[in-house]
Amino acid sequence: MAMDARDSTGTAGQMPVVVARSHDRRAVSRLRATLRLSALSVLILATLFAGGFGWFANKVSHLTTPANPARADAIIVLTGGQSRLDAAMDLLASGKGERLLISGVHPSASRRQLQAATGGDKNLFSCCVDIDRAALDTIGNAEESAKWVESHAYGTVILVTNNYHMPRSLLEMGRLLHGAKLEPYPVVNSNLDNGGWLTKPRALRVLFTEYNKYLLALARGIVPVKPTPNGIALAETAAGG
Repeated sequence: MAMDARDSTGTAGQMPVVVARSHDRRAVSRLRATLRLSALSVLILATLFAGGFGWFANKVSHLTTPANPARADAIIVLTGGQSRLDAAMDLLASGKGERLLISGVHPSASRRQLQAATGGDKNLFSCCVDIDRAALDTIGNAEESAKWVESHAYGTVILVTNNYHMPRSLLEMGRLLHGAKLEPYPVVNSNLDNGGWLTKPRALRVLFTEYNKYLLALARGIVPVKPTPNGIALAETAAGG
């Protein structure tokens, strides 16, 4: 009987230790499972991100400037490079649109300076070019352009911007220009097709930055976007100073 009591007491004293070790093993097992799941999630997200960037870069690099675009009611050019303005003025001069909106002009730039910079016909610039000085980014471009298009009741609009900037511009404007059709006119400054962007660090950096902005623009689609209720007073017309 004494031996049985000792055996019973010894076993009872070990039980809390055994239970604690069992709990520790389960906790470690759960932690490992969580870490594996987290690592797998990160790997999947990284793969999707890299694959999306490859798709985006390939799409942008294969955009080409239309040789002879169809005539539209109007033309919108987003500031950001001299080649954009030159292309837009050429389209206006060739009768591809009846009016041109230059969106995102710096407040310090005068009409005279813009006309001189584009080298376009002075009379054409005076009669048919409107200037938006309110837009500070692509979202602002879309808002001010929507006001301008709506005020003139345009049905088709040629959108001029660089090829890498075109996807995000179409996305932002497409949310607001519900009654108008956008015709993209991408300006190509350097040939990046056939994977050329992979061997040009500057092009790769620009594409990567724009891709991240494009993803943010997609995320913004969850929140409704509405133009500010300020009418078209923010757009300086050709008749203005």
